Amino acid sequence: MKTPVDFEVPRGACDCHVHVFDPGRFPYEGGRRYTPPAAAIEDLRDLQAGLHLDRVVVVQPSVYGVDNSCTINAVRELGARACAVAVIDQSFSTAKLDALARAGVRGVRMNLETVGKSDPAAARRVLRETADQLAGRDWHIQLYTRLSVIAALKDDLAGLPFPVVVDHLGGAKAALGPGQGGFGDLLALVKSGRVYVKISGAYRVSDRTPEFPDVAELARALVSANPERVVWGSDWPHPGRGVNPTALAPPYPIDDGRVLNLLPKWVPEPALRKKILVDNPARLYGFEPILR
Repeated sequence: MKTPVDFEVPRGACDCHVHVFDPGRFPYEGGRRYTPPAAAIEDLRDLQAGLHLDRVVVVQPSVYGVDNSCTINAVRELGARACAVAVIDQSFSTAKLDALARAGVRGVRMNLETVGKSDPAAARRVLRETADQLAGRDWHIQLYTRLSVIAALKDDLAGLPFPVVVDHLGGAKAALGPGQGGFGDLLALVKSGRVYVKISGAYRVSDRTPEFPDVAELARALVSANPERVVWGSDWPHPGRGVNPTALAPPYPIDDGRVLNLLPKWVPEPALRKKILVDNPARLYGFEPILR
């Protein structure tokens, strides 16, 4: 980060979307779509301190496939301030899922967008298989996809017995505003309480850096739909993409302090910001109450 935080961040605030990359200890999988540089746990600690955040959710990135070792190690080293979202497949037994739960996993991610899967029928099949695996667990499914897939799966998502968390503003195109196809379906799911959404990854939905003014309308619409179902994430370390999947891809040059400072512009009311930064993540991820 470069810019200091310019508003009072409430105690217990959580960054709900970061990744840790440690290729020296945990090699990337061979079939990855990109190759990010290392992003160390110490760098994440520094980021948390600079942003005045107390909690963090480490999300399994696609470069590690279903080997969650790096993500789990990060949670182990960060301690009670951290939990994880893992990636699984049908090979994961009940015992293996139990081990993930003991290691701090609170949900599983379906990353359809990074791997280029946009067929609703295929997404529905994976969603149902994953839901069956998670039956009886106090977990959630985190979904990274585009609005057209969300719209096609609207009834499926609403009918799940546990929460769904949608990444990065649902993949909306900020320039098209809240009236774009599929965004109304996302709003309806958020309003229903069945789905959480991350107001994160502004640079992934808008190219109007560094203030992303066209993202503000999307964020405000989601908060207005249901402030109890919105969380915030930095998407640190902002992994980029290269033409060659095995060549080092520099991260996007994002100023994390400046991005966090957009939150009061999107959500002027301190009480609603506390819901987004503290209360909603505590409920969703099961963090222990902050002792006063």
